[in-house]
Amino acid sequence: MPGRVTAVHSIAPRSAIEGGRVTIEGTGFPIDEPTLPEVRMGDALARVVFASPTRLGVIVPAGLESGRVPVRVAGVSGATLLLDVAALFATGLHQVDNPVFDRDGNLYVTYSGSRGQQVPVSIFRVRPNGTREAFSSGIVNPTSMAIGPDNRLYVSSRFEGTVYRVAPDGAVEPFATDLGVACGLAFAPDGGLFVGDRSGTIFRVDRDGKTTTIATLPPSVAAFHLAVSPDRALYVTGPTLSSYDALYRIDPDSPPGDNVTTRHTGFGRPQGLAFDARGNLFVIEALAGASGLYRMPSQGDPEMVLAGPGLVGVAFDSLGTLVVSSNDTAYRLTGGVTAA
Repeated sequence: MPGRVTAVHSIAPRSAIEGGRVTIEGTGFPIDEPTLPEVRMGDALARVVFASPTRLGVIVPAGLESGRVPVRVAGVSGATLLLDVAALFATGLHQVDNPVFDRDGNLYVTYSGSRGQQVPVSIFRVRPNGTREAFSSGIVNPTSMAIGPDNRLYVSSRFEGTVYRVAPDGAVEPFATDLGVACGLAFAPDGGLFVGDRSGTIFRVDRDGKTTTIATLPPSVAAFHLAVSPDRALYVTGPTLSSYDALYRIDPDSPPGDNVTTRHTGFGRPQGLAFDARGNLFVIEALAGASGLYRMPSQGDPEMVLAGPGLVGVAFDSLGTLVVSSNDTAYRLTGGVTAA
C-alpha cells in the first residue's frame, strides 16, 4: 500500500522455548495482503497466529539453535530483533513439579510415572555438561524435590504420602510419613520442611520428623508447588477447577487460620515457582495461549519473561542459570531472562 510506514519495535517476551508464542510489536504490518506477513527466526519460517497493523503473534519453530536468534519480518529492511532460545537440556522425563539444582550445579529431574507405577529409575541427575545419569530408584511417583540444609535431596511420593531423604549414592530412607497426597516441598531457613498435601493441607516437618499443620488451602487437582522467599514467607500455587487460581503467601510465624494472604489472583493454571538469587519470584503459567514463565513484581501484574507451551517447573542455580521443564523435557537458559 503506497505511503505505508512499516517498522518493527520490539519482541516480547525476549526468551522462549520451541512452541512458545511471542509477540512482535511494530507499525504498518501489511495484514490486508493475500497472505500474512512472513516472519523468520534464524533461517526457519515461523507460524503467524495473530496479526494486526501493530502486533504479530508468532510461534517459535522447532529445531532452532539455542542462544540469540535473529527475528525478521519480511519487507521490513534493517529491522532485526533478537530472541533468546533456551537449549534442550534433558529429555525422557516425567516431571510434575520443579526440577532442582544442588550446590554443585547438578540438576535433579524425575520420572514420576502413572499412579502407583514402579519405574526403573525414579530420579535422574543431569551434570552441568548435560550428561544425564540414573541417580535413585524405588520411590513410587516421585513428585517434588528440595535440597536440604544437609545438601541432601528430599523427594515426596504423592502415592505413599511420604517424603524420602536420598543419600549421595541414591539410597533412600523415609524422612516423614502420613502426609496425604504429598507434593510440593520447600525448606525454611531454620531447616524445617514445608510439604503440600494437594488435598488442601500445608504441613511443616521439623528436623526430627515431627509434623504440624500450618495452613489449609483449597484442594488442588494437580499438585501444590512451594517456594520460600528471602523474608521467610512460604508461597504456594495449586491449580483447581476454577477459571482463575491464586498465588498464596503464608506467614509461618502467624497462627493457622490467620496466616494466608492472596498475592495474585489472575493465573489460569499456575504451576511451579521459584526465587532467583536476587529474590525475584517466578511462576509458571500453564494455561494455553498464555503459557510461559512470569516474573512477579513487588507491585502490579506479572510479566511474562519466557514463552513456552506445557511448562510445569522452574529452577535457578547459584550462578543465575535458568531451567524450565515441561512434563517430558527440560530446557536451559544460561544467564537467566531479561525484561521486555
